[in-house]
Amino acid sequence: MNSLSYISTRGLAPALDLRGATMAGLAVDGGLYVPAAWPSFSASDIAAMKGKPYAEIAQRVLSPFVEGVIAPQDLRRLIDTAYASFADPSVVAPLKQLDDKLWILELFHGPTLAFKDVALQLLGGMFEHFLSASGERMTVIGATSGDTGSAAMAALAGRRNVDVFILYPDKGPSEIQRKQMTCMEAPNVHAMAVEGSFDDCQATVKALFNDQALRAKYKFAAVNSINLMRILAQVVYYFAAVSAFEGKQVSFVVPSGNFGNVFAGYAAKRCGVPIAKLAVASNSNDILTRFFASGRMKGEGVHATLSPSMDIQISSNFERLLFDLCGRDAASLRAMMEAQKSCGTFEVTLEQLATARQTFTAACADDELTLKTIADVHKQCGMILDPHTAVGVAAARQLASELPEPVVCLATAHPAKFPDTVRKAIGTAPALPPFVEAQMSRPERTALLPPTAEAVMGYIAPKVKV
Repeated sequence: MNSLSYISTRGLAPALDLRGATMAGLAVDGGLYVPAAWPSFSASDIAAMKGKPYAEIAQRVLSPFVEGVIAPQDLRRLIDTAYASFADPSVVAPLKQLDDKLWILELFHGPTLAFKDVALQLLGGMFEHFLSASGERMTVIGATSGDTGSAAMAALAGRRNVDVFILYPDKGPSEIQRKQMTCMEAPNVHAMAVEGSFDDCQATVKALFNDQALRAKYKFAAVNSINLMRILAQVVYYFAAVSAFEGKQVSFVVPSGNFGNVFAGYAAKRCGVPIAKLAVASNSNDILTRFFASGRMKGEGVHATLSPSMDIQISSNFERLLFDLCGRDAASLRAMMEAQKSCGTFEVTLEQLATARQTFTAACADDELTLKTIADVHKQCGMILDPHTAVGVAAARQLASELPEPVVCLATAHPAKFPDTVRKAIGTAPALPPFVEAQMSRPERTALLPPTAEAVMGYIAPKVKV
């Protein structure tokens, strides 16, 4: 079997193999990589995963994506190493029942207590694997609204031939989220506060990637969910969760900002996983909820909320879904992206919206409902939710009549990362694990920069070997 080919959503960049797509992150035409065709898994393939260790499920799911690029024994070594630091490496993502209809998939048992660890610990190992084979260096640049930055830094800290620079909004992340980045001691990782929103950080990163001379000189690579390998690593836990339900169609509710986590669910469905519905859960920055109601994508400015990782109005990964809604017509996709860039909005056809609604639905929860949901769930069963997961549970309850059961809500972060919010909801906050608490006491290292590519590159350039 030949290795899969990966193509750009915008159709003007060459197709690459997995190594090329992973190392590039963003395509040279500004598009995002997707498989030219999705591999197919049968019902018996998925049923055979029930009860298997997470690493074995990951190997089975990722093998067709990496075939011809990463040898089977190397893939298993990378997977085992990635999840060795998780609370239970054999499980990685435990599934817990909240009530008779709703289950919680806990994705926060990695080194930075957020779902981003599941993908980034593996991506970090893959970067090192590819670089060791070629002898190259690379410069990782990423934007974070909260958890991606610390997860990327933890995954790449101390790795040879990699320099890491993470941009975050100066008033966005919680104190713990910020300190998980700024208190990291490895000399090859750097956190930079940007005067603005996550969208400003993301736009700056994209501007740097679109400067082809800089990109070639510094060997830019991406760790945001624009990097397809991150999405593929996240596909695994949809397989693992569904396998537990013995062939039933499962609905998933996904707290969403940049659309990467829920797109991984869509990818799993394209591969044959029996997913009935994917519910997009948003906070009051509800651009995605409004899209699935109207077919129009239009930002309205970013508002600070109690769930900061979702304070986003430009969901980069939505382009991957839009590509399929356009029938994989790259020219149509480019026109929509140009409309968004020039006018701040675009609209899909009624037929495209109807196609999207066959798989997706959406709901939102403001801060008041977020706090109420945390309190209600704690009173109901003693479980403590972080604010992002609470948005998901609130959305699941709003959409109960639309979602075939069983329903699984993705729990995206440990509640101890948001002590002020949890305390406001239930009067107390869970303690941080000791290894995270120890990190919080280290000195912070950061820089405050304006949201321009020139300012950010002025900070990066002296710190990188080229």
